[in-house]
Amino acid sequence: MKKLFHLGLLIMLVTLLKSCQGQVKSNLPTQQNTGIKKLVGGGCDGCELMYIGMPANINATDTSAGWTEKGQKLLVTGIVFKLDGRTPAPDVIIYYWQTDNNGYYSPRKDMDENAKRHGHIRGWVKTDKNGKYALYTIKPSPYPNDNIPAHIHTSIKEPNIDNEYYIDEFIFDDDKLLTGEKRKALENRGGSGILRVLLKDNLQIAEHNIILGLNIPNYPVTTKSAKQSGLQIGEDNPSFIPYHAFGPDKGTRTCPVCKYGRFHGIVYFVGNNPDWNDIKKWLTFLEQESTKRSKYLKAYFVYGNEKSYNKESRQKELESIGKELDLKNIALTYVASMNDAESEVNLNKINADVENTFVIYRHRTIIDKFIDLPATNENFKAISTVLDKTKSEYFDLSEPKHD
Repeated sequence: MKKLFHLGLLIMLVTLLKSCQGQVKSNLPTQQNTGIKKLVGGGCDGCELMYIGMPANINATDTSAGWTEKGQKLLVTGIVFKLDGRTPAPDVIIYYWQTDNNGYYSPRKDMDENAKRHGHIRGWVKTDKNGKYALYTIKPSPYPNDNIPAHIHTSIKEPNIDNEYYIDEFIFDDDKLLTGEKRKALENRGGSGILRVLLKDNLQIAEHNIILGLNIPNYPVTTKSAKQSGLQIGEDNPSFIPYHAFGPDKGTRTCPVCKYGRFHGIVYFVGNNPDWNDIKKWLTFLEQESTKRSKYLKAYFVYGNEKSYNKESRQKELESIGKELDLKNIALTYVASMNDAESEVNLNKINADVENTFVIYRHRTIIDKFIDLPATNENFKAISTVLDKTKSEYFDLSEPKHD
């Protein structure tokens, strides 16, 4: 019996070691759970392997060992930002490891024994002075006989943080294994890890920015904005279904992000404190921007005033404004309140008591956000500047997708 018991333990141990444990919190005693010192990120089982074989000099661009192997060629490139989502972060090391084209972390004989669990397709990039990085690799395959989406593991080492920590795995928006339930379960550590790829010749390209500290436990934060409204820069803009009172989708409940998520989008939220003079100025400006940028920008006004809400009167109110301003491109929509779960607008986490919230997204990821922004020429220019600065280098590789 003792032999069988020990044999069972051995089998369990081998199974655990072979399984993918790269980015889960460790249950082993650490400085965090012993009360000595809290680890940034809360601990990471496997991330410490990033130091094995790490080069003394790391470039901002890396070509993985998988690049010359069988598989779909992939470029992942972007900018690493500080927690504000706007300031580029230089000298940040990103360690990655992934499966091969068959879905295995296949080691090589000459590898360090301790690093073999991460396979031979592993490596490092270090952001340049502008926070940029680029990784040339192949698209990983999902584990055989499993329902886990294909992914690239990543961990981060910042120059001023003592320990490494993991961020969301890079996963693929078009992966059939990435169900709605799995999307909602993502931690958004460092921002959304969902990659949305464009195709250039035989190369898939994913522009992917990382926000340091976003949703990372114990991350050192020195300042905090007094006003909070909306999700954070780097997170995915959620799907929701407002009523369309005026515009191209009038009479429907089209999801703003779902229909036009490929390029730039602006969602302009107004809750319980509308200033209609300001609103009309903003709508006029957004109409002009939409006309100028044509198919590469879609703007939505979402009105969620819960005071004296009546569906019929709200519909007529927005219709009247649309006709008054002669809007042709902007969608004027409404919901019962910013906390409405039926339309799922509540997923946007909008503070109904601020005057307005502007969310700017690209490829469905939030790239900037403004709260309580008056309708002034200076602020109009600020919005235009964000759109210009965040225009994709690969802007014209494919047409906008309308689902």
